Amino acid sequence: MTFKLSEPSCISFSGGRTSAYMLWRFIEANDGLPDDCIVTFANTGKEAEETLRFVDRCSKEWNVPIVWLEYQWAEKTKDRWKVVDFETAARDGEPFEALIHAKKYLPNPVARFCTIELKIRTIANYLWSIGHVEKRSDGENMAIVGIRADEHRRAAKIEPHRRPLVAAGATKETVSQFWAEQPFDLELPNVNGVTPHGNCDLCYLKGANLIESLILEKPSRADWWAKMERECPATKQTGAKWRNDRPTYGEMQVIAREQGQLALAGDETVPCFCGD
Repeated sequence: MTFKLSEPSCISFSGGRTSAYMLWRFIEANDGLPDDCIVTFANTGKEAEETLRFVDRCSKEWNVPIVWLEYQWAEKTKDRWKVVDFETAARDGEPFEALIHAKKYLPNPVARFCTIELKIRTIANYLWSIGHVEKRSDGENMAIVGIRADEHRRAAKIEPHRRPLVAAGATKETVSQFWAEQPFDLELPNVNGVTPHGNCDLCYLKGANLIESLILEKPSRADWWAKMERECPATKQTGAKWRNDRPTYGEMQVIAREQGQLALAGDETVPCFCGD
């Protein structure tokens, strides 16, 4: 069976509807998760409060322990993680900011180190610390991720055994139908099976039109992103911007507040490990 577990496993819960649906499928198929299956949620500090509440509620409603993890700076790579919980989780980008200051430049579409460090390696370092997996030289981990059958570009980059929803043929319609029938749901808009407000609130990989609408809806969303551009210790200006093909977040925020509209060239949201 696609969701039957027979060996030590780690399920990476992104905090979105798709990965929550995947978690439920594993719980159902195994009559509860076995003791050697660990569920992790890696918090960047820029997730919406609704996402944090959703992760907490899934844990309580389904009676499944979820290990909340955050990146923290440490001299030794293996120590760059810490365990938090719903109450103590960062809510103002603190883990992300610590990473930026350690790297001394901002991530961008070419150097997407935020996903690697804040999510993938943070989970991997935790798993190694408790002896759950054997350390691998590439610094990755073997966590199972919630990638759907209709996410072709993302699915192509992940080993088949780590993306069971693809084998199950689950699509965004499948996920939407599931949540329509549940007594609770993620309290963020579901737009044709997609959650625009999900993951890091103004992630630079989100499409220009989506960034525009999110800033116009709530200009203060850009506060932290603009602050990072101003305070980034990068010696080159290109390292102090999230993207070189768009205005800075500070500029977009000013335009949104003064003119009530932006004029960004449209592009698509780029998928990443952070998931839905």
